[in-house]
Amino acid sequence: MEAAADLAAGAEEGAKGDDAAGRLTYEIFSLLEAKFLFGRADVAAAGPPRAPGKVCVLSIDGGARASDGLLAGAALVRLEAALRRRAGSPAARLPDFFDVAAGSGAGGVLAALLFARGPRGRPLYAAEDALAFLLRRVRRGRSWPAGLVRRGGAGSAFGRALGELTLRDTVRPVLVPCYDLGTRAPFLFSRADAAESPAHDFRLRDVCAATCAGAAAVEVVSVDGGTRIRAVGGGAALGNPTAAAITHVLNNRREFPAAATVDNLLVMSIGTGEAAGRGEVARIAAEGVSDMVDQAVAMAFGHSRTTNYIRIQGSGSRRGGGGGRAPRACGGETGEQAVWKAEAMLLQRSVESVLFQGRKVAGETNAEKLERFARELAKEHARRKHQQQAIEQASTDDDVPPPAVVVTPAAPKQTPTPPHKAITASSSSSAASAAGSTEAAAPSEAPPPPRRRRPRIAKSVLD
Repeated sequence: MEAAADLAAGAEEGAKGDDAAGRLTYEIFSLLEAKFLFGRADVAAAGPPRAPGKVCVLSIDGGARASDGLLAGAALVRLEAALRRRAGSPAARLPDFFDVAAGSGAGGVLAALLFARGPRGRPLYAAEDALAFLLRRVRRGRSWPAGLVRRGGAGSAFGRALGELTLRDTVRPVLVPCYDLGTRAPFLFSRADAAESPAHDFRLRDVCAATCAGAAAVEVVSVDGGTRIRAVGGGAALGNPTAAAITHVLNNRREFPAAATVDNLLVMSIGTGEAAGRGEVARIAAEGVSDMVDQAVAMAFGHSRTTNYIRIQGSGSRRGGGGGRAPRACGGETGEQAVWKAEAMLLQRSVESVLFQGRKVAGETNAEKLERFARELAKEHARRKHQQQAIEQASTDDDVPPPAVVVTPAAPKQTPTPPHKAITASSSSSAASAAGSTEAAAPSEAPPPPRRRRPRIAKSVLD
């Protein structure tokens, strides 16, 4: 019995030791991830968030082909409809719920269309409009038309859709990558950089042309003409921009002062589905880089991964997704066929990264993940709305002046006048006095005494 008790106690201590080691490993891994992946070394000292709420981040993968954005377009249409339903506002748009958007290739085109500012300060396009723009390109071929990319002027499709809008003309910060052949390094179009210097402000139509460029380089020039970039597609440099978006938020204290750690973020990353029309080596390279970023980000979120980070990705038999190979849009399809294929990818279960357990098939479909994330976004939006109303109410109470206190001066003290002796000369003055006349009657002179008449003596007496 004593041996069994000792064995049980030893097993319990061993389990406690394993838990402690697991927590320590997670803390060490979090520090390393924050320092080397996101450029933050002060995670341990950051503590709880400085302000309530979370920064909502949208990241969209992409390549040089319009069909690479169909999964993201269909997912965003479904997400926008869910957010409208939960917020009770038919006019709600995705930028009302996201604080920053990052997109590469076709994902960059979607981000530019969705977050461009319209004439009334509202988003220029809804998710359905952005998906329709991609579908028109898909029906014409597998990639963007050469003239659309090389001549990204006002007469191109990008120019007709975005006009003269620049990076500054977005309702939320937008990040779009490309690869600059001049410097042989990735280049990130950013609204934060554009706000600081006109040399980093580019027209959105040129940004879309740069991130969608294929093998042929596209030269884009900043608004002031001071910066020139020989760009090839963003998919070649940064196919999955999620890590770049998180790094931007955590290091941008001016626009996101409350974002101290990844626990202060709500991130949705959307993939391109399974690559089609590429060689096997190119497919493995593209998917491998994207999956590695996804795994690193998921590990950085740790135990909050299931609530603060989701990844929407189509899967086929090679990925182990639920039920057969994913249908793929390769170009030339009708709009209905392309949408059907994108919707079919939303009904699949993707592969996700689990902390210290590798990659596993997700227990939810992509559509179920979207609905769950829409609930989190709607809660955050409602919290901000209530907070703004409370702030406005408090400012209104501060602006209302205190009630004025009216001091009525005391009535002057009246000195009683001595009563005057009224002299009534006749019955008329007596009647006027009885009527309550307020004016004192003026004293009149005494009438002369009546004459005494001499007694008349009869003449007979005198005689």
